[in-house]
Amino acid sequence: MFKALSISGLCPFRMVVPSLKLQDLIEEIRGAKTQAQEREVIQKECAHIRASFRDGDPLDRHRQLAKLLYVHMLGYPAHFGQMECLKLIASSRFTDKRVGYLGAMLLLDERQDAHLLITNSIKNDLSQGIQAVQGLALCTLSTMGSAEMCRDLATEVEKLLLLPSSYVRKKAILTAVHMIRKVPELSNIFLPPCAQLLHERHHGILLGTVTLITELCERSPAALKHFRKVVPQLVQILRTLVTTGYSTEHSISGVSDPFLQVQILRLLRILGRNHEESSETMNDLLAQVATNTDTSRNAGNAVLFETVLTIMDIRSVPGLRVLAVNILGRFLLNNDKNIRYVALTSLLRMVQSDHSAVQRHRPTVVECLRDPDASLSRRALELSLALVNSSNVRAMTQELQSFLESCPPDLRADCASGILLAAERFAPTKRWHIDTILRVLTTAGTYVRDDAVANLTQLIAGAQELHAYSVRCLYSALAEDISQQPLVQVAAWCIGEYGDLLLEGSCEETEPLQVEEEEVLALLEKVLQSHMSLPATRGYALTALMKLSTRLRGGSDRIRQVVSIFGSCLDVELQQRAVEYNTLFRKYDHMRAAILEKMPLVERGGPQVDGEAEESKETQCSETALVSTESQASKLLDLLDLLDGTTEDAQPSPSLDPSPRGTLVHLLDLPCAPPPPPSIPDLRAFEREGLQLSLSFVRPPGTPALLLITVTATNTSGADVTHFICQAAVPKSFQLQLQAPSGNTVPAQGGLPVTQLLRILNPNKAPLRLKLRLTYNHFGRSVQEIFEVNNLPVETWQ
Repeated sequence: MFKALSISGLCPFRMVVPSLKLQDLIEEIRGAKTQAQEREVIQKECAHIRASFRDGDPLDRHRQLAKLLYVHMLGYPAHFGQMECLKLIASSRFTDKRVGYLGAMLLLDERQDAHLLITNSIKNDLSQGIQAVQGLALCTLSTMGSAEMCRDLATEVEKLLLLPSSYVRKKAILTAVHMIRKVPELSNIFLPPCAQLLHERHHGILLGTVTLITELCERSPAALKHFRKVVPQLVQILRTLVTTGYSTEHSISGVSDPFLQVQILRLLRILGRNHEESSETMNDLLAQVATNTDTSRNAGNAVLFETVLTIMDIRSVPGLRVLAVNILGRFLLNNDKNIRYVALTSLLRMVQSDHSAVQRHRPTVVECLRDPDASLSRRALELSLALVNSSNVRAMTQELQSFLESCPPDLRADCASGILLAAERFAPTKRWHIDTILRVLTTAGTYVRDDAVANLTQLIAGAQELHAYSVRCLYSALAEDISQQPLVQVAAWCIGEYGDLLLEGSCEETEPLQVEEEEVLALLEKVLQSHMSLPATRGYALTALMKLSTRLRGGSDRIRQVVSIFGSCLDVELQQRAVEYNTLFRKYDHMRAAILEKMPLVERGGPQVDGEAEESKETQCSETALVSTESQASKLLDLLDLLDGTTEDAQPSPSLDPSPRGTLVHLLDLPCAPPPPPSIPDLRAFEREGLQLSLSFVRPPGTPALLLITVTATNTSGADVTHFICQAAVPKSFQLQLQAPSGNTVPAQGGLPVTQLLRILNPNKAPLRLKLRLTYNHFGRSVQEIFEVNNLPVETWQ
């Protein structure tokens, strides 16, 4: 009767649902049809687990923690089980220790202070003679051991390295590797045992020992010097692996223990780097490995690739380096895309040191350009551009131009820029250089760099014998296609400068071309009216029309009408230019021919030329200041009178020269600027693998709180620096404004630098601190550098 009342709810007793076993919990969670059902099951079970932890049942604690670890693996919070892990680790039962150590590896890390509480438990377990318990403690220490724990337990781990049990020694070696990575100053503790461990025949112990020595050599110069004495022993171990084999159970696809071979080769690469004696000891062995390793399986290719890297890093003989390049050449013929990618990346790193050896595989590299895999074709493009020199520039440029016509859009910018840089560096003749740039602009004009237009116009202006040829080629290209904006800009500039040569019809280097004035004007008007034309392109076309007004016999009225239309253009730059040209037509038609003369040749000046130009400018300014006796206001009235006509209030000053050219001199005869402030010395802020970053400073006289910093990136290496981004940060008391950079590719071999302007406002004149972050791709690697510039000149803020 009492039981019936309880079930019917008349009694306050309620039935307690028992906790699930781990297997039942897994089945119920997997059987949940919705995420809400899964959360409900886990919440109920977590409540049971908490209750069990509170009750403190020692026999059931490891089962509850095992369920909690499964819940943690599903992504649900399980932090309330951290202290239970410590209790289980301190238990004397192995079943409790096993689950406790597993929970510590999953639930604890350096961010929780609780991980320090298990240090004593691990120390006690390491000193016990039970191998299974020692293995658990070592695995936990190597997984989540912090620097403090490593310092406290390094002595215990060092004692375990020489125990007779191979099971414990193997785990102790891996724990020592973790300790060296966490605390490099512990290297001296593990130096003596390593020499003894190299004599072991156990695979796991020998592999772990080589890994431990590698970590020691990478982090300690003293360890590197110490272990160079064991190079002959390592060479003998590797020779035994190659010739007689180590053990059949560790062979993969006929290659004897490839993992151990690869690890020994990596260690030899570190020990032989910049060391003649060690390199000479391993030369014969590397040749033997390179010639005897089977390349039909991936394991053999892995060993060969590590051999190649070792040969290229140490001071090997030239014949061995050629053998390494030939191995990479064979990799290029492999059907596996990963192997071909690795070969292209390695050849790209070696092209500077062994250029002639890499050149032998140029046809294979060019074939990789057309691989459908995007990463392979990009690597092949970078390597092809690095292989271009003065002897093969014609053939390589032809191949690259053929690839440019069919390459994916994401590669066109890099390909076009690379061709232009190669043509600029190795062009055999000016005509070939012009033809190459024209073909690139015709094929992928919208993908070229911003300075391509300026470079080509300067090249054409400097080749006086090719003016007629250039203007005819550009006119024909423009008549066929006006969508490529850089091509249209260059063509409009060239037609405006040398339109008279286009109409003469006398050019021996091209086919006879009869062009009428009306056709030229109609083509430029078409450019002005096209919806594809950018504002800058319309500016080029408008200026070209204006210049043609002095070079053509007729058509001035038509040109004047077109120019007047753009006087009401929405674009401010075009509107201003059109208004000025209209004023030139209406009021100063007698000066039009002088103002619209052909552009003089502007040489690319280095620092010396720039310095001479500055000296000349300062001299002219000083002479003008001495000769001039008029006030600045009077000269300003003269300038306004010249542009707007005579006024009633101010009479124009008498002209010293009645000729139009003399009037132009008065227009340019402005007051001399005050002497510039003392210059601030430039600063070299960064240098790595040929990439250099320098800072130049200017403080405008009118605003002393403003500092202008020009960041200039140059590249003297053999590969372009692509996707270059420079970011800056200053303290909160400063105001920083970053202008857009001139480009995102720093050309190789000292090409045109990339510049970026930083405007920093320092109202409090506080000492300037500048932090820079550089991200870029170089030699096929993505690089990020963050550094602070603290040695800025005091003139930048005082």
